[in-house]
Formats: sequence, structure tokens, C-alpha cells
Amino acid sequence: MNATELSLAVSTEAKRLGFLDCKIAPPHLSAEHDEKLRAWLAQGYEGEMTFFHKHGTARNHADYVLPQAQSVIMVALPYWTEGFDLTHSILADSHAAYVSRYAVGRDYHKVLRSRLKQLAQYLSTLAPEGIHRPVVDSAPVSEVSFAVQAGLGWRGKHTLLLQKNTGSFYFLGALLTTVKLEPTEAVNGHCGQCSRCIQACPTGAIVGPHMVDARRCISYLTIELPSIIPEEFRTAIGNRIYGCDDCQLVCPFNRFTPESSEADFQVRHNLTQMSLLDLLAWTADDFKERMAGSPIYRIGFHKWLSNILIALGNSAPSAAIAAAVAPFCQHELALVSEAAQWTWQRHQTPA
Repeated sequence: MNATELSLAVSTEAKRLGFLDCKIAPPHLSAEHDEKLRAWLAQGYEGEMTFFHKHGTARNHADYVLPQAQSVIMVALPYWTEGFDLTHSILADSHAAYVSRYAVGRDYHKVLRSRLKQLAQYLSTLAPEGIHRPVVDSAPVSEVSFAVQAGLGWRGKHTLLLQKNTGSFYFLGALLTTVKLEPTEAVNGHCGQCSRCIQACPTGAIVGPHMVDARRCISYLTIELPSIIPEEFRTAIGNRIYGCDDCQLVCPFNRFTPESSEADFQVRHNLTQMSLLDLLAWTADDFKERMAGSPIYRIGFHKWLSNILIALGNSAPSAAIAAAVAPFCQHELALVSEAAQWTWQRHQTPA
């Protein structure tokens, strides 16, 4: 098979495996990508995600992860599982807990990696000499940028990948390979003058088109930041305890979002129907048992607890909440006690 035939065969197999789409990128991103990454880091927008400095622009070059890489196979897998009206109603209920919809099911890393391994096995039957490496947020690879270069979609103003007919609620995976495949063509963006995502961000993290200051982003604050959420952002957090979907929820292209049929992405442990007080009652053992196999597990029980306490500070003033929070004010970890004290103070004048 030549490179074009191999690309077509891989794409066909990827769709048979359940991927929404599959495109091929060359192993190196353009110099423009390197320049943009350097500029982003120069602004300090990465916050405490020091791994960005460790690898720098090397993440824009696939051979940094897989020596002699010749192609990057990019795939997308949808994860959305509910109606938008329900999502908006939960966000509007200050007593409800909101978890970003990508995290209400099983850990997507394992699901995509397993599927990518199957794709690699298939490619090996066509090109036995090849070496392959699946990547799902597991190596320094600029997955969105490679997806853009491959034509899997374009980068929206919120910096996420967008597809015209399917929106943005899908996971990305990459299969690096030493096999030479024919690259697919990039596509034009269709955001135009729309700026709904920028306007919708609760914390003003989208500081300009295609530019996010992670230090202000709720996903960063509730997941990547190991310490307590800074006070200046706590009110804007609302009831979001793990991640945020606001910039995607307002995007016109997500009107076309396909619902996922993947069993692993369906809601586990009623996470879309839990109140903040329900979750506050979980013990460390409850968290360990129920969040095993979930992407939430990696932030740990105490960060989870701290996020919940802060969200409760944004609920309508209530003596019941004050009473529930009070025992945590003396917690041995400042991550928890400071969050509890802040929330307890905000519930001292119940309606």
C-alpha cells in the first residue's frame, strides 16, 4: 500500500472502531505554533503547570515522543450524554453540584487508549515495520494543534477544537507512528465575528480570541491548581466543583453535538443529580470507592472537598449549610479549613 491508501484504510478502520472522525497530520507543526506557545508561556498563562516549561516547543514535534515518527493519526470520540436544558438547569441551581460533562463517566484516557491500541494493531497488519505510540494526554504532544493541522477541525476562540457538524464535545486521541501516511488537509475556521465563548467565561479566562489565561480558568482552578482556589475567583466558581463547560455550552456549533453511545461515558453514581451537601457527606473512603476509574480521582479527596466547600459558599444563605460546613473549619489541612471558613462566614445571615 502507498501512503494515500494507508491513510484511507486507517481512517476507515478508526470509524469502524467507533471514532467520530480520523485525520492525519505530519509529524511537525509549523514554526507559527512554536511562536504562539512561546508567547503564551512568556505571559505566564500556564500557571503552575510547570510541565509546559519542561518540554516547551518540543510538544509540537512528534519525534520528541516517538523517535523517527512520520505521521500523527488524530481521532475524536464524542462524550456528551444529556440534554442542554438539563445542563443549564443544574448550573442555575446553587444547591446542585456541577461536574464538567466529560468527567461524569469512566476515565476517558483508558477508553481512548484501548481503542487506539486496536487501531495500532490494525496498522501493524498493513505495515509490519512500523512502530506506534498511543497518546491521550499522556505525553507532551500538542493534540489540539495536531488535530487542527490534520483537518479534524479548527481551533475555536476558546482554544478548543471545533467541527462544523459536531461541535466540540469530544475527546481527542493521537496515534504517533513511524509509518508514512498521506496527511489530510486543514479546514477553514467558521467562528467569524462570534464571541459568545469569550463573553460567557465566568472568570474572564479567555483573554482574547484563541488565548486562555489558565490561571483564571475554572477547569484549571478546580483540577490543576493543587492549592485552594484564590478568593478573587470563588464567587465566579458558582456550583462548579470539577471543570467548566460554559464556553462550549454557548457555542452555536454545539447545537449539532451527537450524543455518545459509549457505555463508559454514561453517568456514574448519579453525578449529574447530586447536591453539594450530598457530596460534602462523602468520606475519603466513599470518594476512593466511587471515583475509582474516574478522571476526578486524580485530584484527590481533599481538593475535591475544598472545591465543594467553596461552591457551597455560593449557595443561598442557609443555617443548615453553615452547620454542615462548621466541622471542616478546624480541618488539619488549610486547603480544606480555609475553604470551610470562607463559606461558613458567608452563611451567617441566612435568609
